Amino acid sequence: MTQRFAIGPRETATLNTTDIREHFLIENIFVPGEIQLTYTHYDRMIVGGAQPTEAALTLPCPESLKADFFLERRELGALNVGGAGTVTVDGTVYELGNQDCLYVGLGAQNVTFASADAANPAKFYLLSAPAHAAHPTTRRTQAEATPVQMGTPETANERTIYKYIYQEGIQSCQLVMGLTQLKAGSVWNTMPSHTHDRRMEAYLYFNLPQGQRVLHLLGEPTETRPLWVSNEQAILSPPWSIHTGCGTSAYAFIWGMAGENREYTDMDAVPLDTLR
Repeated sequence: MTQRFAIGPRETATLNTTDIREHFLIENIFVPGEIQLTYTHYDRMIVGGAQPTEAALTLPCPESLKADFFLERRELGALNVGGAGTVTVDGTVYELGNQDCLYVGLGAQNVTFASADAANPAKFYLLSAPAHAAHPTTRRTQAEATPVQMGTPETANERTIYKYIYQEGIQSCQLVMGLTQLKAGSVWNTMPSHTHDRRMEAYLYFNLPQGQRVLHLLGEPTETRPLWVSNEQAILSPPWSIHTGCGTSAYAFIWGMAGENREYTDMDAVPLDTLR
C-alpha cells in the first residue's frame, strides 16, 4: 500500500504537470491477479482495486494500518466495473455483476474477491474510510440504485447518476459512493462545478474508449489545474478543490467521498464566471 500526503491550495498552485500527477493521479488501479491500495491523508481514505483472475484475492491488512485485520477500524465499498464476480465476507458470498456495489461494515475479518470467468475478470474498485460503528454488509445492484437524470444535451452534460452508499441508501459511517454515466454526445461531468469543504472525493474514470481521454480540472476555482486521465485511472480531489472534467467521448466515473457527512447534496456551487 502506497501513501499520498495531503497538500493545500497554495502549494498546489506552484506545481508543474509532473508534480500534479504525482500528488493527485493514481495511474494503476487494476492489475491482473493483484490488489492495489493507496492510503491518502485526505480524510484517511484508502483507494484501490482488486482484479482477480484464476485465483481469488484476499483483502490484505498492510502493516502500516497497525490493525489485526483491514476492517478492524474501517468500512469498505466495492463497485465492480468488470465481468461478473463475487465478494465473500466472513463466509457469506455476494454476487456482483457489472456496476453492482457491495458495502462491507466495520468488523468483517475475511474479505476475498473472485471472478466468475478469468478471461473476463471482475474489477472491484475499492474505497475505504475509518468507521466508528458497525453497519450490515449490504449489496445493491445498479438496477436497485436510485437513478437521477441531470444536465441537458445543449450543455453537453446529460448524464445519469446512480447512488449506492449515501444518506438515503446503503447505510455507512461516513463513506459515500455511486457512479455517473454520461449520455452519448455529452462530455462534461459535474458541471457547473462545485467544492465541498466538509468532504474529500475520489474519482475513477472508466468505460472510456480506447485512445480517448478525460481532461480533469482541479484546484481552487480561481487557480484551476488540468490533468489528462486515461481509462480506469483515479483522481484524488481535496475538499478545497473543484472536480470537473471533459472527455473526448462519453464515459462513466465512480465518485466516492469521506468526511463530515453523507449528504449527497452538500456542495458549494461555483459560478462559471468565477472560474479561472
